[in-house]
Amino acid sequence: MVAAPLTTAELAAALAAIGGFERRPVVAVAVSGGPDSLALAILADRWARERGGVAWALTVDHGLRPESGAETERVAGWLGGRFIPHAILVWNGAKPTAGVQEAAREARYRLLAEWCRAQNCLHLLTAHHCEDQVETYRIRRRAGSGPSGLAAMAAMRELGGCRLVRPLLGVRRARLAAFLAGEGQRWIDDPSNRNPVYERARLRRDRPDDDSGLVAALDEIRRYGCGRVDFERALDRLIAAAVMLHPAGFAVLDPCPIAGAPDDLAEGLLARVAMTVGAGPYPPRRVRLARLRAGLPVGSGRARTLGGCRFVPWRSRILVLREPAAAAAPAWLDPGARLLWDGRFAATLPERAGGSVTLSYLGVTGVAELGRSSRERVEADLPPLVHAALPAFRDEVGRIVAVPHLCDPVMPNSPRLRFCPATPLTRAVFTVV
Repeated sequence: MVAAPLTTAELAAALAAIGGFERRPVVAVAVSGGPDSLALAILADRWARERGGVAWALTVDHGLRPESGAETERVAGWLGGRFIPHAILVWNGAKPTAGVQEAAREARYRLLAEWCRAQNCLHLLTAHHCEDQVETYRIRRRAGSGPSGLAAMAAMRELGGCRLVRPLLGVRRARLAAFLAGEGQRWIDDPSNRNPVYERARLRRDRPDDDSGLVAALDEIRRYGCGRVDFERALDRLIAAAVMLHPAGFAVLDPCPIAGAPDDLAEGLLARVAMTVGAGPYPPRRVRLARLRAGLPVGSGRARTLGGCRFVPWRSRILVLREPAAAAAPAWLDPGARLLWDGRFAATLPERAGGSVTLSYLGVTGVAELGRSSRERVEADLPPLVHAALPAFRDEVGRIVAVPHLCDPVMPNSPRLRFCPATPLTRAVFTVV
C-alpha cells in the first residue's frame, strides 16, 4: 500500500495541538538534508507563510565526514531554490574519538539553541517521527528504563532560550518520503543511519516494523506518557511545598512533606534538587537517591553528599549546597566579557570595570578574610553554613572585590551575577498530543 503524503493542513493541526506559537510565527527547523527534515522544512515554510511568519532552515555541519561540507551546500541550494531562508552552523574544534554520536548530538543542539537565542526565535522544530519514537522506546526498554523513560520523546521540551517542538511523532516515515516524491525533491542519505556500530541502525536492521507492532508500541508509549504527565504534575506540587531555591545557588528543604510523599516522588524531588544545585546533566542513580532519602531525618546531624551537592541538616531543615570538590575551577573574566560558570551562574563584567577578576566560590579562607574586614554585611539572614559556597569575585592580586549575595562590592562597575542553572528545578510538563 502506497503511503499518502503528509499535508500542510495535517502539520498545522499537529502544531495547533502543541500550541504556543505567535500570530505571525517565527520558527526554526533543524534540517540535515535527509527526507524527514527536508519534508518538515518545506511544510513548515508553507505553514508559516500562510500566517505571515517565517520558517528558517538550520543545518549543522559536524565536519565528521569529508563530504559533509558539499552535502550542506547541496541542501542550501535546494532550500534556496524554494526561497526558504537557511543558515549553516559549523561545529568547530577537535572531535572526540569515542562517543561520537552523543558528542555530535550535544554540539548540534547547542549550536541550534544558540542561533535561536541570537535571533529571538522561540521555537525549534525537529522531524522526529513515529518510527523514531518507537525506536527510542525500545532502546530504553532494553536498557531497563523506568516508566518516565518509557514515555520516550515529548512533543515539546525546553532548551536554553527556546523550546524544542516535535510535531511529527505520530507521522510515519513513509508519508514524509511520499511528500518529497510528490514535490520532485531529492534528499541525502546519511550512511551512518545504516552503520551497525550504532544501536538505532541495528534495531532497524534486526526488527523492521509492521503496522500491528508499531501501533502496539505507540499505545504503550502513550500510556507511559500520560502517566509521566501525572507524575510530573504531582512532583511540581511537592517541590512547591518542600523546596526553597535561593538565587545564591543553594536550596532549603522541608523534610516533612518529603517524608510523607511516595518513594518515587520523594526521590524525584531529590534528583531535581541535586541536578539544579549540583549542575549535573543526569539524575543520580536510584539506589543513591533511596539511600539519601532514608537518611534525611535531621536528627542524625550528619551531612551527606549526592550529585555534586552537600545535604546539611540545619534548624529542622536541610541545606543543599554545592560540593566544593565537584565545583568548576576558578574562571577569569575580563572587562566587557561574560561567561557561564560552573553550569549555574551567568557572570558579566562591565567594560568600564577597572580590571579583570576571577570567579570562584568564597571558601573557608574567603569567609575568614571577610570576617577580618570592616565591610558591612547586607545579607545577614543567610545561614553561615552557606557562606563558603557563595560565588565570589577577586581582583588580580586575589583580594575579594564582590560577593554578590553577601556584602557590598568594593570596586566600581562591579561584576554581575545571575543564577541560571543548566537544569532548572521545574520545567515544562512532559507533552503528549
